[in-house]
Amino acid sequence: MTRPQLLIDTDPGVDDALAILMAYAHADVAGLSIAAGNVGLEHTVRNARVLVKLLGAGTPVFPGCATPLVRLPEEDAAFVHGRDGFGDVGFADPGHPAADEAAALALLRLTRERPGELTLVALAPLTNVALALRLDPTLPRRVKRLVVMGGAVTGQGNTGRVPAEFNVGFDPEAAHVVFEAFGDFDLVDWELTLRHAFDEDVFDGWIVAGDGRAQFYADICKVARRANRERGRRGIIAADALAMAVAIDPAVVVRSERRAVAVELDGRLTRGATVVDWSGRLGRPVNANVVLELDQERFAAMVQRALGVY
Repeated sequence: MTRPQLLIDTDPGVDDALAILMAYAHADVAGLSIAAGNVGLEHTVRNARVLVKLLGAGTPVFPGCATPLVRLPEEDAAFVHGRDGFGDVGFADPGHPAADEAAALALLRLTRERPGELTLVALAPLTNVALALRLDPTLPRRVKRLVVMGGAVTGQGNTGRVPAEFNVGFDPEAAHVVFEAFGDFDLVDWELTLRHAFDEDVFDGWIVAGDGRAQFYADICKVARRANRERGRRGIIAADALAMAVAIDPAVVVRSERRAVAVELDGRLTRGATVVDWSGRLGRPVNANVVLELDQERFAAMVQRALGVY
């Protein structure tokens, strides 16, 4: 079977790291475009370089925009991912240099060089993708698929604003630009990831059975696991890995619904909320395939392979 061809926009980030390990285990990666989000851009770029070195890959790492399009962020996710985004383990500089090309420009160039070939996997706030769209609105014509990890489709988010999910809430204007521009994308939301968390004891068994990738992930996820327990979240929550599974193997999706999806930009309490027109009352064009259920065993097998469990 032909390996999927991926272009990944990411803000590593512990769950991004697992998703990227999955990408290299199952697909070919044309580039990593890096956003600020989980932590600041300096850290996310460095973390992407650490991952490329760990995997022995030569993948280019393209630094993106250090801030959202309009407003400075109200919060990051360092309390989950550690101050450096990788659990404050303190990895040595990987030596793999970042590219000189800006992320938005790289997204445009790579899709022009390979039109219709690349699945764009958006695991971060959508700043880089929105900038690329503002520079060239024809970008969606050249992308094979867009898979977005973001949103909370019934308003049960994970930020200080109750309805908002982190990636969309970090840069709502960017999400608005992307959701308006792409007429057909897959949306993997935060609530889905909670329903598809892994049992902690089972996951720890995978860590023991895996190779160096598993030990790396075990090291960086300690802070995140503790933070989730403190917030009453059960299991190993692998948000970006879930989106990566959908990008790699669309057949992992068991149930989904096509709906119009938009982003609230102005609400005092609801800014950054993902608005899904479940009943078709707004007269807006359908633009998203909202993923509602995955094959958990198939997803688990993909994660195990990424951790070196065979």
